Amino acid sequence: MKLTGIVHERFTIPYETGCLRGIFYPGPDGWQKKPLVVLVGGYDSTLEELYFVLVKAAHDRGYGVLTYEGPGQGGVLREYGLTFTPEWEKPTSAILDHFEATGFRPEKTVLVGMSMGGYLAPRAAAFDTRITGVVAYDVLFDMGSIADRYAALALNPAAMKNPDLVWALDNACWTLGVSTLPEAVAAMRPYTLRDVAGRITADVLILVGEHDHFIPASQAEDFGKTCTAARSVETVTFNTLSGGAEHCQLGAQTLWHAAFFSWMVRRFS
Repeated sequence: MKLTGIVHERFTIPYETGCLRGIFYPGPDGWQKKPLVVLVGGYDSTLEELYFVLVKAAHDRGYGVLTYEGPGQGGVLREYGLTFTPEWEKPTSAILDHFEATGFRPEKTVLVGMSMGGYLAPRAAAFDTRITGVVAYDVLFDMGSIADRYAALALNPAAMKNPDLVWALDNACWTLGVSTLPEAVAAMRPYTLRDVAGRITADVLILVGEHDHFIPASQAEDFGKTCTAARSVETVTFNTLSGGAEHCQLGAQTLWHAAFFSWMVRRFS
């Protein structure tokens, strides 16, 4: 980023027994008058990759973007040993507090969660009213049910020859701070929006890949139904023909960008 001249500000802040990491990308002139876009990754994200997910596209449209890593992710996991927490409002609030203390408090803040971030971002929005818009990209309503599916597959020796499955199980133990598969499944049970989605008062955008191999499309409907206090709830489903039917619309980034920025204009312009 230094070599290419991308304007950015890295920071670390103390958190529990370690630190959280973040990068802030100021937008072009006038970005302060627009909502601040905040982006967090998911199950295997690193801070630097988030630039390619949304930052460039947002900058081109005049937005400033704040990206961050929490427990269980990237350098926070590798450097400080902090593992995932279902109470994602805590690291998110710490990041927003730091940003406001060193910069300014934006009038509107839109939090986008990628992949497992489709649980993390809505969870944070349920407890932090500074978040005026939240995007589940893609939604992850109930992680426990997905853990059950993977645990069942792990009993099949043929399935365990699939490196994707082996990685998913190993990554669960590492990022959750447990040693065995049963412990990982138990640790994932609290990662559900069922009992907290009704607290969200922000505008909600739900993105869905029709053939998402991680998250069943039905979880989007479950989430939408429980967002009873939200100012608005919109769901965009991407089918095979669009090219965006896979997890996080892989292969169709411009399509989900179009849906996201169109929603931003309608709700926050």
